Amino acid sequence: MRPNILIIDDDDKIISMLRRGLAFEGYDVKTASNGADGLRAVLNGDPDVVVLDVMMPQVDGFEVCRRLREGGSTVPVLMLTAKDEVEHRVKGLDLGADDYLVKPFALEELLARVRALLRRGSEQHGGGEQVAVYEDLVLDVDSREVTRGGKRLELTAKEFELLHLFMQNPKRVLSRDLIMDKIWGYDYSGESNVLEVYIAMLRQKTEEHGGKRLIQTIRGAGYILRGDN
Repeated sequence: MRPNILIIDDDDKIISMLRRGLAFEGYDVKTASNGADGLRAVLNGDPDVVVLDVMMPQVDGFEVCRRLREGGSTVPVLMLTAKDEVEHRVKGLDLGADDYLVKPFALEELLARVRALLRRGSEQHGGGEQVAVYEDLVLDVDSREVTRGGKRLELTAKEFELLHLFMQNPKRVLSRDLIMDKIWGYDYSGESNVLEVYIAMLRQKTEEHGGKRLIQTIRGAGYILRGDN
C-alpha cells in the first residue's frame, strides 16, 4: 500500500507543486485548502504524513496541530512556515509538530523530510520494548504515557520520541549528530538550536516535581541519561 500524504495549504500554487512532486514519488496525495477541512480530512482519511502550512485564514496551522494532538492523533506533521524566527518554529514544535520547513524551500528537501517521517513512523510501529523504565521514570510506548515518581508528565510527540531514545540507551553518551539523525531523520547542521531547546524542555518537565536531573550534558560529546548530578 502506498503511503498517504495530506497537504493542508491555502496556496493553490504550493498545493499543485507538492501534489505533482509527491505523486511522482509514488505517494497517494490528498489536499485541503483550509484548516477546518484539513482537520476533517485527517479524521476521515488517516494519512501517514500531514504537510501543514502555518499561515491560513480562520483556522491556522498552529491551531490545526494543537487540535490534532489534543484529540490524540499521532500522525507525523511537517509544518511549512514563511517565518524563520526561532520562536515561530519552536511554537509549532511545542504544539506537537514533528518537523518544520521554511519557505521558500526546495522540493527535494521536502521529499527527504517526508521520507524521514515515514521511516520513523515505520520504526515506531515495528515492535520492540513497550515499557521503558529508568529509576523512577516510566515510559509506555502503547499508551504514550510518561510518569515520574507516579506523576504523569505531559510531553509533546517530539519530546516523547527524544525521551524514548534516551531511555532505550541509558548511561550511554548520545552525540548530537546521532540524536538529530534518529529523531529528525536528517542533518540539521548549521540550522538552529532545536535540539538544545528540546533538551531544556524535557529537563523542565522531568524535574518539575522536584526530581533530580537525569539528562546530563557531556561537554564536547553529547547527552546521557544518567542519575548522578
